[in-house]
Amino acid sequence: MSIKLNRKAGSTFAQDLYVRDHHVVADASLAEGGDDAGPSPHDLYDAALGACKALTLLWYARKKGLAVDDVVTEVTHDNSQERQGLYRLHTKLVIQGNLTEAQMQELSAVAEKCPVHKLMTTVTTEITTTVIHADAHQVNP
Repeated sequence: MSIKLNRKAGSTFAQDLYVRDHHVVADASLAEGGDDAGPSPHDLYDAALGACKALTLLWYARKKGLAVDDVVTEVTHDNSQERQGLYRLHTKLVIQGNLTEAQMQELSAVAEKCPVHKLMTTVTTEITTTVIHADAHQVNP
């Protein structure tokens, strides 16, 4: 699978981001010189964790027949030490449904095991970057 991005027409930094049939705009905040036309790359990173925890919890609850009616997820970050190599994320999942304390603990353990949580904390990610002059490569949005 490939994710495609290109600069949003008329913007300073904003990127039109395409994933399968979905479109999202990513941008820098006003304070960073952008137009704040969408979430920043850091926001998307943080949101990936929150979405994964919620989706994993809902998938598990459905599979096990647990009475989860809704999940509201909040992700906050502390980036005060990011340049020193430490980026802190805190997730809070508020679960609505008729659940026992044991089921709530079970769902908490499941949320800790979401694939993005594992990816962010236990997997070594290797990144390669290729930069090509536009005259040498046709860019397709």
